[in-house]
Amino acid sequence: MIEKLAKNLVNLKKQFVSNYEGTSQIQELIPISKSESFPIDEYELNTLHEFATKNPIYYNSFEKVIDNISCMVYEGDINKYWLNSIQHDSSHAPFSPTWIMSGYVMSLFAKECGYSEIIDIGSGDGRIAYCGKILGMNSYSIEIDNMLVELQKSLADNINFNPNCFDAIEFDYSSLNLKKPLFFIGGLAQMGGLELAAGVLQKIKSNSSLWGNAGWSFAGTLSKKYPSDPKNQAGWGTFIENNAMQLIETISLPTVWSFHESDETQYVFVKSS
Repeated sequence: MIEKLAKNLVNLKKQFVSNYEGTSQIQELIPISKSESFPIDEYELNTLHEFATKNPIYYNSFEKVIDNISCMVYEGDINKYWLNSIQHDSSHAPFSPTWIMSGYVMSLFAKECGYSEIIDIGSGDGRIAYCGKILGMNSYSIEIDNMLVELQKSLADNINFNPNCFDAIEFDYSSLNLKKPLFFIGGLAQMGGLELAAGVLQKIKSNSSLWGNAGWSFAGTLSKKYPSDPKNQAGWGTFIENNAMQLIETISLPTVWSFHESDETQYVFVKSS
């Protein structure tokens, strides 16, 4: 199901881009109802729409049929949040979100792989942690920027994905009593992700049982705008090898920063070996 959802979402995005005439800084879509292409539980789908409609980064929405799929398109602006997110001395990656639907697909993959918790590192508006929570997982959002955390809290009234305003490299993960967590690291390897991932790994490696049960998701890119890694894996190959990690899967999904790119963002899932 994951492969089908990811492939259909990418195809839908490409059709959307080819016909989009708007001028919004960011835009994304969510199917309105369950279909053969998107066999998603109606409650979960409605809850994804609720996240978008309550989220202040989106200022407009409209229905549009794309490739025979009725969708709601959400348009928005993240400028003030992006600017606020880069002011912190220890900030490693500015706020630039994945799509809500992409966050759902990744969280569903984590659940199907047997992970019981999602730890959304550099979480922005908390959308991945939110998706994990609606899928019945325990979710924790770690974000250094207070403005974004306040935004998260406004979205967590009914679905509490545990927003934490904290430097992820300094956070005490043992306090969460994690069983089998999957850590999502926000930021491309070439855009601060490596430094963020290295700092969090150092904390997790100090707890051998936690390290042995942990999974990881890294946001990677195939874009020629960024330097490649000699070990590939969308910029993460050397890091994965140096930390004795084992590849689980790479899933290609749309994000805000890949909207005008021919290649989607590559989410590289690995585990401790």
